[in-house]
Amino acid sequence: MKNYTQRVAAITGAGSGIGRALALDLAGRGCHLSLADINADRLQAVRTEIANTGVNCSIHMVDVAQREQVEQYAKATVATHGHVHMIFNNAGVGLADYVETQSYADFEWLMNINFWGVVYGSKAFLPYLHKVDEAHIINISSLFGLGAVPSQAAYNAAKFAVRGFTEALKMELADSAIRVSCIHPGGIRTNIVNDARMNEKSLMLSRNEFSANFDKLAKTDAAKAARIILHGVARNKRRILVGADARIIDKIIRLFPGSYEKILRLEKRVHERLRSKTGSPARR
Repeated sequence: MKNYTQRVAAITGAGSGIGRALALDLAGRGCHLSLADINADRLQAVRTEIANTGVNCSIHMVDVAQREQVEQYAKATVATHGHVHMIFNNAGVGLADYVETQSYADFEWLMNINFWGVVYGSKAFLPYLHKVDEAHIINISSLFGLGAVPSQAAYNAAKFAVRGFTEALKMELADSAIRVSCIHPGGIRTNIVNDARMNEKSLMLSRNEFSANFDKLAKTDAAKAARIILHGVARNKRRILVGADARIIDKIIRLFPGSYEKILRLEKRVHERLRSKTGSPARR
């Protein structure tokens, strides 16, 4: 995507976090917007924030776990704006629990949003993207789509699936005008933990403690994440790592694919020992 000015971008999960930051950044670049979220108040707040930028902005209440709603969102986007050049499949939720104690219902809830929402969004917008001279599909995976961690089996499964789906889609569209990027954010300061489902009993951790631990890891704010993503999309990068933590963990996993979990456990113990000696916060 060489230029964002006068283009049309559709963004799911646009009411908060990375989605909101992408909307604000793109509006500042003169890109028209079709914003989707399940939360109407958050959507309206984002539209109010960009009201003075001069771009056209439509908002759509969409549950990305519902295929019909996503298909209607794509149709409504083109009906409102005339065409569409980009779809950011960004909507996602969090879930913290161990496999043995996690319910099937929670697992399905997360997969329906974090994986199927990406599939629905990609397929629903594809026919319209083929009609423009330059188009891009941007799917949000995660650092957890590169490596696995305990208590995140469902999230890992969804984000690994997004990665595989996106890489295959990119190859399928290689001879078209549609580019495809997979995004792997590290710790980003968003509301995902506050909105997540978690089993405090099995984790032996309160939501406040879990949130505090996440905040120590979340070194990148959403605005910076959006800039990194848009910089990569403008250069048609197939794989975009967001944050120093994502880059470091990616290197560890690629260099030591058979033993990266041991390295990460060792790194955690070192930080905990340093913290106990100095009293300073450590990454957990």
